[in-house]
Amino acid sequence: MQTFWASILVFGLLIIFHELGHFIAAKRVGIKVHEFSVGFGPKLLSIPRGETAYNLRLFPLGGFVRMAGMDPTEEVEDEEKSYKNKTVGQRAAVIAAGPLMNFFLAALLLMVIFMVHGFPTPTTTIGKLVPGQPAENAGLKPGDQIIAINDQPVTRWEDITRLVNTHPGQPITVTVLRDGWKEKFNLVTAVNAEGQGMIGIYPRQEMRPLGPFAALYRGMEYTVRLSGLILEFVGRMIVGQAPAEVGGPVRIVQEIHTAVQLGFFYLLQLAAFLSINLGLFNLLPIPALDGSRLLFLALEGLRGRPVDPAKENFVHLVGFGLLLLLIMVITYKDILGLL
Repeated sequence: MQTFWASILVFGLLIIFHELGHFIAAKRVGIKVHEFSVGFGPKLLSIPRGETAYNLRLFPLGGFVRMAGMDPTEEVEDEEKSYKNKTVGQRAAVIAAGPLMNFFLAALLLMVIFMVHGFPTPTTTIGKLVPGQPAENAGLKPGDQIIAINDQPVTRWEDITRLVNTHPGQPITVTVLRDGWKEKFNLVTAVNAEGQGMIGIYPRQEMRPLGPFAALYRGMEYTVRLSGLILEFVGRMIVGQAPAEVGGPVRIVQEIHTAVQLGFFYLLQLAAFLSINLGLFNLLPIPALDGSRLLFLALEGLRGRPVDPAKENFVHLVGFGLLLLLIMVITYKDILGLL
């Protein structure tokens, strides 16, 4: 039951934030929004507010924002509030706002994790030694707390790296606390590829809560870094340098189940990772996705006139059908994997 509610929470967050991006951007540029829906299929709940109906539908595997003028056959009463009568830049902003909101959600979730659970911060205690490097050869051990380099006190890991880096290939003295006793070790630093000194140690990490602004900065930094890693992996997967691993809803629920067992913060971490994936996936130039709509808008900007709306909608319709088919195939493979 925990997995069920956790899945509802995660899928709901991803969908609501994505569609909220489209919704807010549409309102900002003056487009009338007929419907804000979470899910597809028959309506379970509908709450009309102003000119928009907020709907909850049966199948929670997506959502949509229905704007005035997106359907070329629709007769819009107020043309100023029509999507098709906005500039290319305004329409592109509305389309791009969905994926961008997913990146924002990821940064927000990571911010909460870093504020409450903490951020992995290096300490002055040795966590791991590199075999064959000066620190191991001199007799340093994991668990030693470095308190001075060349008799200069150090209180942060950055102090250690600065003092070691500035003495490439030179003798240094490392003072540590071991079992409550001070010990000194004399060694000669190695030289790395950048010409800096190194002794072959990794710090022990500990979780330290961050303030709101520092946590938000780290959340944005990690979102950018994870996005880069995902794109790098996809690129390697395309050229055959990495295995083609694609999961659907069943695989995601399985991962959510694992995260629930590990704890709430692991669930938030997974939700952030999935949100980044959703944002990147939607930016791909695949018919029916936001990336495809942005591509059509780019063509309109270059040509100076829009692509025939009927033809564009047909492309998106075919793409949507193929996506549904792909989801069915992936889901079937995921179920076979479980069995």
